[in-house]
Amino acid sequence: MKVVVTGGSGFLGRTLAVTLLQRGELRGPSGRAEPIDSLVLFDAVGPQETVGAGDDRVEVVIGDVSDADQVRVLVDRDDTSVFHLASMVSYGCELDFDAALRVNLDGGRAVLEACRSRGGSCRVVFSSSIAAFGGASMPEVVDDTTKLTPETTYGTTKAICELLVNDYTRKGYLDGRTARLPTVVVRPGRPNAAASSWVSGIIREPLNGEECVVPVEATTRVPLSGYRTLVDNLVLLHEAESSALGDDRSCNLPAIAVTVEEMIAALRRTADRPLGPITVRPDPAILEIYRGWARCSAFPRATTLGLAVDESLDRIIRTYIDDYLAPLTAAGGTVSSSDGPS
Repeated sequence: MKVVVTGGSGFLGRTLAVTLLQRGELRGPSGRAEPIDSLVLFDAVGPQETVGAGDDRVEVVIGDVSDADQVRVLVDRDDTSVFHLASMVSYGCELDFDAALRVNLDGGRAVLEACRSRGGSCRVVFSSSIAAFGGASMPEVVDDTTKLTPETTYGTTKAICELLVNDYTRKGYLDGRTARLPTVVVRPGRPNAAASSWVSGIIREPLNGEECVVPVEATTRVPLSGYRTLVDNLVLLHEAESSALGDDRSCNLPAIAVTVEEMIAALRRTADRPLGPITVRPDPAILEIYRGWARCSAFPRATTLGLAVDESLDRIIRTYIDDYLAPLTAAGGTVSSSDGPS
């Protein structure tokens, strides 16, 4: 089997790649575990950290996801699976509407068309977002059947691609499934242009002895998932039987909903070092985005499919410390300055 990961240089893309290489196989349309003999990491920039050094299964390709011809070259085998993670992030989409449509919408179509050209044999996992929900009628808790009425350009492009995944699958062009991602924590490195970037920052920066400025109110509630759990769930969603998804290929990934106050409390319980300061200073632009986003999500379809839920925020923070801070502290190093799309 060949696996293509778009957005492969980002944090999630690299983490997924490591997981796939360690597994060495993936269950696809045949229903059997197929060995992964080719793993392509495709992104607009090269990875700042090496993935699979010396592993001849790994190929890094730099390019534009909206370039349909280039994407089609990547999907050159019938036994190809694509994890489509490439995306402009939320606040960046608000600042540049045209680029958001090109990368998120045209890029999504390029991936789907490349897979369509293989005659229906490809499996695609598309990373959407709970930002696809929104609007005045959005309930307190969004579930798999809540109407998609996004209030950001980012969410709109995700909602459109969700519908395209459904339709391409309905017509037999590919076997698609959509994962609506919550905010993923804790991302190492520096903040990116996502409106949700502070959710990692509120943990990461204080642990590094730096200040984190939180651009929302202390009572703001956010659905989130640890990166290990989320990557495992992407793999599980890929391996789910197509018949279990039916005509709606989308599902909310499991998430735990916590407030800013609860994040700070969990950090103080879990931290193994002095912390930098945390300052709550609402930013009107970020507040406006968050007012249109879901505060809590339900995920019955994911539960039925056997996807996992994080044990607690404390465990997520502890995992980050163990994975990124403990080894570097022992070696006298610093955290890498890379932070992928979300």
